[in-house]
Parts: sequence; C-alpha cells; structure tokens
Amino acid sequence: MSDSNPTPAAIAGSPAMRYQALWLVLLATAGTFALTMGVRQTMGLFLSAVNTSTGLGVASISLAFAFGQLWWGLTQPFAGAVADRIGTGRVIFIGVLLVALGTIITPLMTTTAGLIFAIGVLAAGGAGMAGPSVLLGATTRLVSPAQRGLATGIVNAGGSFGQFAMAPIAIGLTAAYGWANAMQVLGFLILLALPAIFVLKGNSNALAAASGAKRLSAREAIGQALALPGFRLLSLGFFVCGFHVAFLATHLPGVVAACGLPPEVGGWSLAMIGLFNIVGSLAMGWAVGRWRMKSLLALLYATRGLAVLVFLLAPKTTLVMLLFAAVMGVTFLSTVPPTAGLVAKMFGPANMAMLFGIVMLAHQIGGFLGAYLGGAIFQATGSYDWVWYIDILLATGAALVNLPIREAHLPSRAAKAAA
Repeated sequence: MSDSNPTPAAIAGSPAMRYQALWLVLLATAGTFALTMGVRQTMGLFLSAVNTSTGLGVASISLAFAFGQLWWGLTQPFAGAVADRIGTGRVIFIGVLLVALGTIITPLMTTTAGLIFAIGVLAAGGAGMAGPSVLLGATTRLVSPAQRGLATGIVNAGGSFGQFAMAPIAIGLTAAYGWANAMQVLGFLILLALPAIFVLKGNSNALAAASGAKRLSAREAIGQALALPGFRLLSLGFFVCGFHVAFLATHLPGVVAACGLPPEVGGWSLAMIGLFNIVGSLAMGWAVGRWRMKSLLALLYATRGLAVLVFLLAPKTTLVMLLFAAVMGVTFLSTVPPTAGLVAKMFGPANMAMLFGIVMLAHQIGGFLGAYLGGAIFQATGSYDWVWYIDILLATGAALVNLPIREAHLPSRAAKAAA
C-alpha cells in the first residue's frame, strides 16, 4: 500500500478543487471515526447480555470494558508517532482490521481473560490506531490553519453521529437476530472504513521540510510537551473527560435499569448523547476560532457537573433521562476540538498525532476508572449514586484546572480582516 506524502500545499488548484479535497478529507476522517466510535460506544448495550451468557458478574465484565478504555488510550501516542513519521493510511488499515476482529470474536469469549483480549486488546487497540489522535493529526496536517477548528469539530461530530446511528441499529439487530449475531454484524460494518486509507495516506515529514525547521525526535517532542505546565493541566482536565465519557458509555443502560425504566430507554439515551454531541461538536468547532479554548473547556466541564447534580435531584422519568442524555451529549466529546486546538496551538502540526495521543492517554486512564468503578461501586452498593458524586467533584476540578492554562490572545477581528 503506497503512503505518499500529501500536505496542505498538495490541496492546490482552483477554489472548487480545494473545496472538494477538503470535504474528501473530512468525509474520510469523520466516516472512520463514526464507525469506530459508533461501535465502541454501543458496547454498553451488550453488557447485560454478556453477563447473562457468561455468568461472570458485572464487575468482571466491567473490568474488560475498563481495560479497553485504558488500552485505547495507551495505543494512541504510539499509533500517532508511527502515523506522523511512517504514514496515516497504514496505521488506520491495521486498526480497522483489529476492531473488526475483536468485535466479531467477542461473543465467543466465555472468560474474563477472553473478554479482555477481544474487547480490551483487539477491538480497543484497533480503535486507538484508527482513533482521534491519528485522525485529528491527519486532519491538522491536510487542512489549512484557518480551517482546523471547524474541521476538528466536523470530525468529532462524525464520531457522535456514529454513536447516534449505531445505538438503534444495535437494538434492532439484537431484537431480530440476538445479541451475539448483532455484535458480529457491527464488526463487519467497521470494514466500511477501509477506503479512507487512500485519502489519509501520508505523514508529517513534509511539514517540517516545508518550514525549514529541524524536526524534533519523538523523545524531544514529548519532553518539550511534558515540561509545559499548560500541557499537563490540559491532560489533567481531559482525564476527567474520560471518566465521564466511559462511565456513561458503559453504564448508562444500567443506570436506566436501576431507575426502573424500560431497557429501550437505555438505547435511546445513548442515541440522544450521540445526536446532541453532533450539535456540541460543530458548535465548539465554530467557537474555538472566536473565544479562548481554555475558557470553553472550563464552561463544558462546569456544565457537566451542574447537569449531573440536577439529574440526581430530579424524578427519574423517561423524559428526564432523555433530557439529561441530551445535555450530556452537548458536552460529551465537544471537549475534543478545543483540546486538540490547544495542542496544535502549543506545538504545531508536525507531532500533533503523537502529542494529542498523550492527552488521549490521560483521557483513557480516566476512562478506565469510570468504566471499572461504575460496575464495582454498583455491585458493592446496589446504586450508582457514589459514582455521580465523584463525577460532580471531578467536573468541578476540571473546570478549574483549565483556567490557568496560558493561551495567546486571539487576534482581533480587525486584524483577522486585514490578514
């Protein structure tokens, strides 16, 4: 498979040609993210069926999902480094195949170790290789700086659309063919992402050559990033985001059941999160070019904490559950455009996939805790209340830690117009 080296300079020609090339890149990245994220975020719908089939217990199965959250994060810095230097297309190709294989063989696993291997190693590792750090790194490399904010919002919205679309598909397939066949069909659907490798081929070597700057080694780039307080604070806030996202993706159907609501409300709640995250992602992609990204992040985390508090105090009806899912959906992954934007603003696009992969690793350490503690606390107490209390505290902390990040002032509208 050829992996030549297109750059923003390669998207040349007439405005119409540049426009078509831009949307081809966005279709490839957003489509890939829709398939990988859509399947991963609907796995919580199968948790009860897997537990009934294997008899392993919610805590043991939650451990497999939690390991998947952690492994998804661990793969991304390495996948990003390979994509930056060797080629995005090759990394996505291997990642898509691993997601498909892991999803297809999951119904055959009957032990905790087997579920960890299928869900946590193969499927999650593959999703990390074809995940946001690699996809957003490619997007940053292939579009102009002026288009990056909206472009990352569109890619992020693709993942949200995948969740919105896949949840009802998974419910329908399960009702028609059973949970095992439904999961395997979802595994084959992921293969539809393979054509994206031909659009996203290339690496960031040409960016360094075009700028005339010395290309930092992976170790130098990581050392420079970790030495910057703003990068560490950004990663800490994203850790909290991972806790929220993984807990909801894994345990929201369980929360619905604990509230005494019908099981289909769980599926529609996940779909609502996906639908409204499309709105949140696109809005945030538009906003990052107009307001300080650290302030937008603080607002998003504070909104999450307030939404959880209101949910705890409200009566647990279907309407309340769907409204809560909608509000959480607006903030669910809309943290990604400003977080990716800050990484690109701090360090440029040359090592973007790898450095954003490190931030994603922090996100997934939080995701591990959100997925695992959700099951462990529920099994120990019979309630999710303590998880929600932790969630509120973490959201408050995340809102506060983003405020000290040093971010250059946005240029005035007059300066933008002059440019």
